[in-house]
Amino acid sequence: MLPRTLFRTVAFAEAVTWTLLLIGLFLKYVTKTTDVGVSIAGGIHGFVFLCYAFTAAFMWINQKWSVRIGLLAIASAVIPYATVPVEKSLDRRGLLAGSWRLVVGGEQPVGALEKLQAWVLAKPFLAVGLVLAGVAAVFSFLLYMGPPDTWFS
Repeated sequence: MLPRTLFRTVAFAEAVTWTLLLIGLFLKYVTKTTDVGVSIAGGIHGFVFLCYAFTAAFMWINQKWSVRIGLLAIASAVIPYATVPVEKSLDRRGLLAGSWRLVVGGEQPVGALEKLQAWVLAKPFLAVGLVLAGVAAVFSFLLYMGPPDTWFS
């Protein structure tokens, strides 16, 4: 999968999960009918949010984005639907173009982050398994912590 395809897919999925979460919030707080939508959609959105943040960071390294662009891409997940216009803007400017530059036989990695990315690209199935396990661990910890409004009370 090309970097552009991966980023576009995860950015779109993040926007879709915002829709699910907003519907759940509407049902809970406006119609006061059920909070099950927030429980389910909130969990799905949280998982996809973490996957998007990881993907944006991975793209940042591969595409050699500036700090400003990298932080913008990651921060766009916080604002509902912002990942879509950010993705479109990056694509129009050619910042999603190309292939994975650190694959075996490609550029030589420089620094720890590029070496990590080269390892991920050389062993994608193992890396995806580890990343999903890591995201699941973070996600589980956040579920254990409960809603943010209960953290300091």
